[in-house]
Amino acid sequence: MKKPVFTGAGVAIITPMYEDGSINFDELGRIIEDQIARHTDAIIICGTTGECSTMTDEEQLAAIKFTVDTVNHRVPVIAGAGSNDTDHGCALAAKSAACGADALLMVTPYYNKTSQAGLVAHFTAMAEAGGIPVILYNVPSRTGLNIAPETALELSKHPLINGIKEASGNISQVARVAALCGDALNIYSGNDDQVVPLLALGGKGVISVVSNVAPELVHNCCQAFFDKDTAKACALQLEMLPLEEALFCEVNPIPVKYAMNVLGWNAGECRLPLVEPSDAHKAKIEQALQAAGLIKE
Repeated sequence: MKKPVFTGAGVAIITPMYEDGSINFDELGRIIEDQIARHTDAIIICGTTGECSTMTDEEQLAAIKFTVDTVNHRVPVIAGAGSNDTDHGCALAAKSAACGADALLMVTPYYNKTSQAGLVAHFTAMAEAGGIPVILYNVPSRTGLNIAPETALELSKHPLINGIKEASGNISQVARVAALCGDALNIYSGNDDQVVPLLALGGKGVISVVSNVAPELVHNCCQAFFDKDTAKACALQLEMLPLEEALFCEVNPIPVKYAMNVLGWNAGECRLPLVEPSDAHKAKIEQALQAAGLIKE
């Protein structure tokens, strides 16, 4: 059995930015403190939601180091360290681990992609370069590449490959991964609308976008399931749905960053090529926040 990096709701945290596009570390620190105060179980920095794809390595490592120092061991910090270039990924993994991250989140190679055998070689090399626990990230809608259950099984044999963030949306596939890997691979939902279904398959939690705006809601959903109150967990899962739909009305993290600004945070805008949501989508996001009781009158 591999001890999970975390259990419950980990926030895929945004990266707040100034008008010139530089990272607003002061605001990032305030957001982190608020997340911990509101029971977030882990901080995932420099993931998709954190706009890692438009950061330099230096910016990414600075954000990871700042987060590690700010969190100061209160909850686990998981650093995004994915790449479609294995050599670059190995260097980034080693440097991210040196910043003090508790674990690394590694997405599948995108655009150039690879075979299933290539995935095993890629993730094995990067895990060994980092030297700390790894959570694989399966999001074929973005990368064009799926981690097959049999590949997950092969990777789960490596002592450093601890978990998988499953954002394929394919519950049958997740069930197959759970059946094959058992306690050798900890499963996390990568979709806020599938938290309870994945927990029911033995999952350990969620890496959540909704947690940016409603950390207690997502934490409480997981905790209710762990407490065997499945009726409450299911009710909270359904309560999450309007927020989840609003926060994915455009490509993530466009809506969630706008939502954070509406809620009073200085999140700033996304870096290009991501732009502001349409007026119709802004209204949809605001309505969802209002309905969830998140906008203070």
